[in-house]
Amino acid sequence: MVYLAVVRLQPDRDYKVIGTRIKTWWGMFFIFCLATLFNPIVSLLSLMALTFFALKEYFSMIRTRKADRRLFLWAYLAIPLQFYWIYIGWYGMFIVFIPIYVFLLLPLPRLINKGTGGFLRSVSSTQWGLMLMVFGLSHLAYFPFAAPAYGGGLVLFLVLLTQLNDVIHYLASMYIGKKKIVPTANPHITWEGFICAFIATTAFSYLVHPYLTPFGSQFALIIGMLVSLAGFFGSLTISVLKRDLLIGDSDRAEALKESYLSRVDSLTYTAPVFFHVIRYVYDFM
Repeated sequence: MVYLAVVRLQPDRDYKVIGTRIKTWWGMFFIFCLATLFNPIVSLLSLMALTFFALKEYFSMIRTRKADRRLFLWAYLAIPLQFYWIYIGWYGMFIVFIPIYVFLLLPLPRLINKGTGGFLRSVSSTQWGLMLMVFGLSHLAYFPFAAPAYGGGLVLFLVLLTQLNDVIHYLASMYIGKKKIVPTANPHITWEGFICAFIATTAFSYLVHPYLTPFGSQFALIIGMLVSLAGFFGSLTISVLKRDLLIGDSDRAEALKESYLSRVDSLTYTAPVFFHVIRYVYDFM
């Protein structure tokens, strides 16, 4: 409704990017509704596919060499293992598998008979992609298994908050934004947009929490603030990451504006923050 109203008020401005983003977000929200409310296994498989496509698009941005192909294969193999730990409810392995074990073993295929040229860049960029696209997003799949009574509602709650934060931030920046936060990283992020999104997300969290979560009112306010902040840093981080990897490749940068990666950038940060704060405060996780 807000998007349609703004488009009518300012027909001379190009809102194609936010329009595409809203459509994609609602498509994702519909999938999350079906997956989380009916069957945790469906949710697990759906999110595993989402992490695969996000990681694939991330790898497509990296200038690779032939020596990196085996490294990427090992990275893809980490996805089903990470989600298997979720399926069997092994939280200890879930939380350390990618940050520790994959981190220690990932360089092996790059070390064996592949030389030393470009070693640090290829291994570090691969591990960074796994942390964001697989480890971060996989927290969404753990909710229905960690808290069967509330998991589906918590995922929908988080997706709604993250979506609202992104949309309000973008619209406010386009409509009233003047002071850009990091113009070299993302020209669409402004202080006015950040403040509007922060207030709207916090208020929405307070209003909706009785229907989707077991939270108290005070905790709902805190969660709304944390999701807004985490979403901002997630979106900003992915923006900087894409601009760094795609320097000098404007065609690919334009094509990736409508990619999975551009839609889940905020979730890579909001999902783990949301999960671990709840797990620390509430016993049901």
